[in-house]
Amino acid sequence: MSDIDKRERIDGMSRVIVIGGGAAGMIAAYAAAKYGHRVVLLEQNEKLGKKLFITGKGRCNVTNVCEKEKLFESVVSNPKFLYSAFYDFDNLQMMELLREAGCPLKVERGERVFPVSDHSSDIIAALAGLLRRSGVEIRLHTMVKSILTEKEDLPPESQTEVTKSRTDERKRVAGVLLTDGQRLAAQAVILATGGLSYPTTGATGAGHRMAEEVGHTLRPCTPALTPMEVEESWCASLQGLSLKNVALTMQCGGKKIWQGFGEMLFTHFGISGPLVLTASSYYDKCKDRKQAVVSVDLKPALTVEQLDRRILRDFEENSNKQFKNVLGGLYPSKLIPVMIGQSRIEADKKVHEITRQERSRLVEATKELTMHVRGLRDFSEAIITQGGVKVKEVNPSTMESKIVQGLYLAGELLDLDAVTGGFNLQIAWSTGHLAGTSIPL
Repeated sequence: MSDIDKRERIDGMSRVIVIGGGAAGMIAAYAAAKYGHRVVLLEQNEKLGKKLFITGKGRCNVTNVCEKEKLFESVVSNPKFLYSAFYDFDNLQMMELLREAGCPLKVERGERVFPVSDHSSDIIAALAGLLRRSGVEIRLHTMVKSILTEKEDLPPESQTEVTKSRTDERKRVAGVLLTDGQRLAAQAVILATGGLSYPTTGATGAGHRMAEEVGHTLRPCTPALTPMEVEESWCASLQGLSLKNVALTMQCGGKKIWQGFGEMLFTHFGISGPLVLTASSYYDKCKDRKQAVVSVDLKPALTVEQLDRRILRDFEENSNKQFKNVLGGLYPSKLIPVMIGQSRIEADKKVHEITRQERSRLVEATKELTMHVRGLRDFSEAIITQGGVKVKEVNPSTMESKIVQGLYLAGELLDLDAVTGGFNLQIAWSTGHLAGTSIPL
């Protein structure tokens, strides 16, 4: 070890190290630097914001311009933990920060916020500019092996008298060990490595491992905001079909877990689209997943009685036609064979021969097109990770670890997740900013 490295370890303790150059890491580094710290941001990839670059299909749904109440309602796991974070740095503050950094924003359907350019690279460039202007040292291609703590990891000659006489049982962060063997000292470390989704961006779970090594425990990680695989073979015949303005309900053992209205998509393996992605975040609430089913109301604007009258009217106007030829006004053409099968009415049957009971089956299938969930797609298709470092081990007012003094955690690494619409990025912005401003000078 060089004399410079040794001096940094002993004398450079005002430094804050941020591990991870994603959404939470960048905003944490900026906030800590603005607060007066000397900050080093370590990123394993060749550029910052690699996952941020692909979010929102490359457009980056940066946040949601809703009221705070909806922010909390949109969080699936541990919303109460985010009280301080959301009030410290909310969606409107994040939008103002980006605008001041030179990135104009726009609001679209569902109060979702995007850059005017529709390019996520503009969000990353704005944040990178903030980091440079605030004096953050950015080190790319830098991988961290572990977090160092004073009691366990630094040799005796590097410890101060205060360290040697410390009687507090709680460990204190000392710095980080890089994979090349270099040790960097720090007053505080912010761990913001993200989760396991999109492994092609470098998501390996290293942050979870490092947190566990210093004493934290994890809630098991599962894919969230991800497509669903279903048992029904007819789904594959609908591949590519998008349904808008439908209602989707997820049930487990007959108990409703979640319900929403919007758009969905059929795939070769099952179902996807905004409605399905959101429903997937509630799949973990089904204790017996073999009982998980989703049902789609194809005509949510109509009651059962109204739909029955509508179908009866169509039948009366086309009484001599075959059943298969009178459904074009009700369903997309690709869906008609499936609905015929669901109704169990012969396709060639004359409409005037259809019984009331058969018509009732068609109404029921239209209001509850049911599919049995086989499981979720894996992390390669998941937008976020559900699970992570247990929030009961983190101070919600500061994001500091309750186990290791001087260690702060932020973003997807934590057991925090929300529905689609920009809410997960807001969790990253809020927790990262709170961590960065909570480190004492």
